Amino acid sequence: MKQLIDCAMKREQCDLVIKGARILNVFTGDVEEAEIAVKGGRIAALGKGYEGKEVYDGSGLFVLPGLMDAHIHVESSLLSPEAFARLAVAHGTTGIVADPHELVNVCGIAGAEYVKEAFSRIRKEGVEPLDVFLQLPSCVPATLFETSGAVINGTETAHEIERPLFHGLGEMMNYPGVLSADEDTLKKIEAAHEAGKVVDGHAPDVRGDALNAYLAAGIATDHECGSPEECAEKAARGMYVQLRNSSSAHNLEVNCAAVTPFNFRRFLACSDDKNAYDLANKGHMDDALRRLVARGVPAAEAVCMATLNIAECYHMRGKGAVAPSYDADLVLVDNLTGFNVQAVFKRGVLVAEHGKPLFEEGERYLPDAVKSTVRIRPVTADDFKLDIRSGKALAMTILPHTLVTEGEVVSVQTKDGDVVLENTDLVKLAVVERHFATGNIGKALLKGYGFRGGALAVSMAHDSHNLVVLGDDNAAMARAVKLLESIGGGMALVTQEGEDCFPLDIAGLMSSAPCEEVVARTGEISARARGMGVKDCYEPVMTLVFLSLLVIPKLKLSDKGLFDVDAFRFTSLEVKQ
Repeated sequence: MKQLIDCAMKREQCDLVIKGARILNVFTGDVEEAEIAVKGGRIAALGKGYEGKEVYDGSGLFVLPGLMDAHIHVESSLLSPEAFARLAVAHGTTGIVADPHELVNVCGIAGAEYVKEAFSRIRKEGVEPLDVFLQLPSCVPATLFETSGAVINGTETAHEIERPLFHGLGEMMNYPGVLSADEDTLKKIEAAHEAGKVVDGHAPDVRGDALNAYLAAGIATDHECGSPEECAEKAARGMYVQLRNSSSAHNLEVNCAAVTPFNFRRFLACSDDKNAYDLANKGHMDDALRRLVARGVPAAEAVCMATLNIAECYHMRGKGAVAPSYDADLVLVDNLTGFNVQAVFKRGVLVAEHGKPLFEEGERYLPDAVKSTVRIRPVTADDFKLDIRSGKALAMTILPHTLVTEGEVVSVQTKDGDVVLENTDLVKLAVVERHFATGNIGKALLKGYGFRGGALAVSMAHDSHNLVVLGDDNAAMARAVKLLESIGGGMALVTQEGEDCFPLDIAGLMSSAPCEEVVARTGEISARARGMGVKDCYEPVMTLVFLSLLVIPKLKLSDKGLFDVDAFRFTSLEVKQ
């Protein structure tokens, strides 16, 4: 404190002075010209005439607080923590609120410990380039209607949430459990409150009386709003609304219509799920800022949503602003529309410049707990037969550019004990249990996806991450599942011309390969799947990942069967006459 004061009073030389840049003040919305004086990783002063051991010329640039992501599952990038950090920091991200929900559903608490340790090993001049505020997953499993690799109940949650490892409680997906006042669900929330930690929400279309009940549990946030009207209602009830800019769901651009000059402090920017290709080619939170401003949100308000608002929501002391005593987490951009990142400082250390990280990934940290996690009972082509004798079936459909599915009754023909797919817009969808080799296989029909000529399979499938396989050929579907088992999880594509696969050797969710290889190979498989007819309104691989997500309306598939999310119970694929 004395050093900061002495530097502010110009009695002592600063470590770093950034000169010539203009500062976006998130407290006032103004842009001001001032030098930024840094000492010991913190901002000592804003003003003129400061001297530093190091001087950085920011002429012509704007200084923003370090950008933050209010809610992300790093696993969905398919990258190791080390590779993710290099891409995210280069785009101006200096902090993330990370919910390792996927890893913990596969590996238990050891999955969260892996994420934190892997990130903490990255250093530049003794500084971690990326702050990781880890949330304890609240729903492991997300529901009782699927098989996950771990189970964390209320008692274990109460024990784990006290650890410094966890900053808060991850998204409470089990909103029916909250609304019904389920004892174990409330025990988890109460434990977080007693520990003084924020509880994240997940409440699609929870409105009116149900919203009152959900908020009565003290849940702070939601990223699942389906319309600006829903956003406005939740903000009016004191909720922090997270505007999502992910690889699969782009509700930020629609929902930002709910933002007003009065309520903008209740909105946070997040990505939720961002794949490696989009991180590398479109950006991270800088991309969210570009989209917000393009939709008419004032630049200062948009920046607040990715900085100060997040810091205040999650009680991050010293984060979210460019001001004395705050951490010197700073992003220099060329303008306030394109937000092209020119330099990134973390606690006063230059960690990225001109779109390139200035730190190395180092040796991958890969403990045994996240290896060899795919275990299945052998499958054959016959396991994927669908004998629908009534001639009517309830098929899944997907609302374009969203995670929401509907159900549609379709006419089908059955031949030799199997549904006929030729001359239809239907493909088969299956979820194969992969944690304990139970042999569970949930089966369904999907309409309108467009895929033809083989099978596509993945091992990252929210939320329990069993194997999801889609196709119009039973033998190809069985082969795709076997390929995933042989490589320890990942992506597999089987066509009439051959097969292709890419391993995700970290829990079947992430790759230890360099980010450039992950981007290239996942992009290739996605492009080949697109070439097999997947419609433009769907991301060929990432859309598949969400078809087993039982907490997003309306019809989903688990390893135990077809699930009606609205009724919160299993339903029949075959429609009786």
